[in-house]
Amino acid sequence: MLLFLLLALQTSANAQIDPAHCRYPLGMEDGRIKDDEITASSQWWDTTGPQFARLNKEEGDGAWCPAGPLEPTDVQYLQLDLRQLTFLTVVGTQGRYARSSNEFARMYRLDYSRDGHHWISWKSRLGNKVIKGNDNAYTSVIKDLHPPIITRYLRVIPVTSVSTTVCMRVELYGCPWTDGLTTYSAPEGQVMMAPGYSVAKLNDSTYDGVFERRKLSGGLGQLTDGVIGQDDFLLTHQYHVWYGYYYVGWKKDSLGPGYVEMEFVFDRPRNFTSMKVHSNNMFTRGVKIFSSVECWFKPRLIADWEQEPEEFRTVLDDRNPSARYVTVPLGRRMGKAIRCRFHFADTWIMFSEISFQSAQDMIPTQATPVMTSSWPKTSSSLPTTLKTVTTAWKTVMPEESNTSILIGCLVTIILLLVVIIFLILWCQYVCKVLEKAPRRILEEEVTVRLSSSSDTIILQTPPLPPRISQPDPPYERVFLLDPQYQDPAALRNKLPEVSQSAEASGFGGGYAEPDVTQCTPHQGFQSSVPHYAETDIVSLQGVTGSNMYAVPALTVDSLTRKDISVAEFPQEQLIFREKLGEGQFGEVHLCEAEGLLEFLGEGAPLPEMDDRPVLVAVKQLRPDATSTARNDFLKEIKIMSRLNDPNIIQLLCVCVSSDPLCMVTEYMENGDLNMFLSQREIESTLTHANNIPSVSTSDLLHMSVQIASGMKYLASLNFVHRDLATRNCLLDRRLTIKIADFGMSRNLYSSDYYRIQGRAVLPIRWMAWESILLGKFTTASDVWAFGVTLWEIFTLCKEQPYSLLSDEQVIENTGEFFRNQGRQIFLSAPPLCPASLFELMMRCWYRDIGDRPSFNCIYQALRPHATQ
Repeated sequence: MLLFLLLALQTSANAQIDPAHCRYPLGMEDGRIKDDEITASSQWWDTTGPQFARLNKEEGDGAWCPAGPLEPTDVQYLQLDLRQLTFLTVVGTQGRYARSSNEFARMYRLDYSRDGHHWISWKSRLGNKVIKGNDNAYTSVIKDLHPPIITRYLRVIPVTSVSTTVCMRVELYGCPWTDGLTTYSAPEGQVMMAPGYSVAKLNDSTYDGVFERRKLSGGLGQLTDGVIGQDDFLLTHQYHVWYGYYYVGWKKDSLGPGYVEMEFVFDRPRNFTSMKVHSNNMFTRGVKIFSSVECWFKPRLIADWEQEPEEFRTVLDDRNPSARYVTVPLGRRMGKAIRCRFHFADTWIMFSEISFQSAQDMIPTQATPVMTSSWPKTSSSLPTTLKTVTTAWKTVMPEESNTSILIGCLVTIILLLVVIIFLILWCQYVCKVLEKAPRRILEEEVTVRLSSSSDTIILQTPPLPPRISQPDPPYERVFLLDPQYQDPAALRNKLPEVSQSAEASGFGGGYAEPDVTQCTPHQGFQSSVPHYAETDIVSLQGVTGSNMYAVPALTVDSLTRKDISVAEFPQEQLIFREKLGEGQFGEVHLCEAEGLLEFLGEGAPLPEMDDRPVLVAVKQLRPDATSTARNDFLKEIKIMSRLNDPNIIQLLCVCVSSDPLCMVTEYMENGDLNMFLSQREIESTLTHANNIPSVSTSDLLHMSVQIASGMKYLASLNFVHRDLATRNCLLDRRLTIKIADFGMSRNLYSSDYYRIQGRAVLPIRWMAWESILLGKFTTASDVWAFGVTLWEIFTLCKEQPYSLLSDEQVIENTGEFFRNQGRQIFLSAPPLCPASLFELMMRCWYRDIGDRPSFNCIYQALRPHATQ
């Protein structure tokens, strides 16, 4: 299992880059960009050469200075070779202070090239080429690039309006462009005449290739800038640009064939697994995702297109107008270029992003030997390895070779295979030894456990160096608050000013932002707060096989008291309506309960039904369930009987006199919160005019407060939920929320759970890092899940948390939280979310549980602003 998970982590597919997270220093300051990779058009002296143009360094005479005073007509540049295609998002510049002479660049521009021959001038989204630089020689100025640049070579060109001496130091920020796409070609985007708006320009305004005969070719643009278009393509004004800016769109009538044809060229041949296309689906304006697509492959640019395409038909959606990613499987086909035809399902097709995922073992280039990649890790990889060796042999073998060369190659290949087999056998032996060896979590040898209620997966991570000698991490991500650069470490500790009005913050609706400044760490969890580890928590199997209410063993021991009783309801009065879900030991049914109101009598915890049938959720244990599951089911009944809170699903009655054993709980007529929100849009004049189901921002805050209230109640009983998410929050017609635990048993949400060995499942995208890796489940880990649940609510559940990461990459990210070296990826702020509420989310995701706010603190911060 260890070996399997390590392989899964190593072979995870590439994901579309998010510019908000792709902000790592690329190596000018720390020296990873070597001196021979930095050149210049000229230099004043040897001591002001390009190798001294490193941000915050004082080597040589302190900076790069071009020869002579710079004139307004001069073009002098500092050139950097990044050695690989890079997604460049930020540029930092600095001048130098030399004998009271301030020498710095007040302005500069950028030229870039992906091949070293064809150079392109960078332009902002509004067409400006010049970037404002430094105002003095001391301060480093950090500038976001909107749009970002995909390049290997970059030239920084100082600009001046008068004759002056200029010196510069530079740092670049971004991340590797693993997508590999170098150009795409497509028909030119078109203009939509939208009623109520002037026009919606759906052209690719940042495309850096050639516009010729209404076709784009030889470049990259908005489809690869990492910025995803919103659901309503007419309401996107983040960069103060025109309507429709974030989409490239085509009208069916203007394209004769009835499809949009695009070609994609890559840096090298790749083994493609899938293509992700972010497409608009605002069908009320004639826009839908494509109905089908065919893709052809070309192994080399000079070759012909392969005859057999990969075909894919989409499932069209006429109910939910939300934009979404459509994943097109590419069948692990190999090629250096892809041509795809997207067929119309309505009048318009609009794309905002296209990305490609490919297997990690790429095809060898024409004369490049393979076998330089990582060795196979399991014996099952051996046939693939043999095939790869054979391919490599065919690739590198010349048409005419002598016998000695042939023998030498064969001997080398045989020796490589022997070494591979030996490594495989040795690794398997070591893994078996490690599985039998006792494991402890020590400071000097950290063992990270992926924990579930029934399985444990071991990941060995390298030990951290002593804290006092640990340097600042070279890959610390830079977070920016426009227009000034903020220190990354200080930014996380900085609290937002929340005294501003709701109107000023853009959080409309007639109420103020929640004041989270009162949630200081000393009011939250102290470091001494106990956690419930696997051995301390009682995990009841019940219906799902892994009930999410986890309680201390002491609590369950007390459940043997006979004073806890629940009324027995006649099972024949439960009329089956539909199956809500299925677990390991039983099923969850939606039933109509005849005579339940009369049975429960006065004070029944049910709303007025207005002569409508009473709907209930019935957890039913299979008659053939194990004795352990049967006992746990009865314990769960006793636990549920103790829960009495307006925002917690309440146990109404039971049927335990005969098989199958049943427990009957409340069911809310609006179903779960995830489904409710995903079918709605934020309230606006457009939703009212078109009768689109909607919710207001105040509704979202009211829902958040209720969930916080329910979790505060559970925390007061030392109950740990372990699966808090919108799918486990039920909603009635008055928008009253009650927290439940049905989500795991519902097939609808099976993709939200990570399955281990086909048995145990974990909601890893909602789990705190210590729950996944160390097996710690506490109220503090529920606080983490509450932060993710807040994020779901304010994105209207339009996407899964960390939707651009695979399950394995999510697990990798928890390791970054554990190592705490600044590389962890956080969920980005939802567009609907005010700054102070996102700050509360970020506090819920603090690494140390003692720094996270308590549910009581969260509730007190949110309660004054909820809709009454």
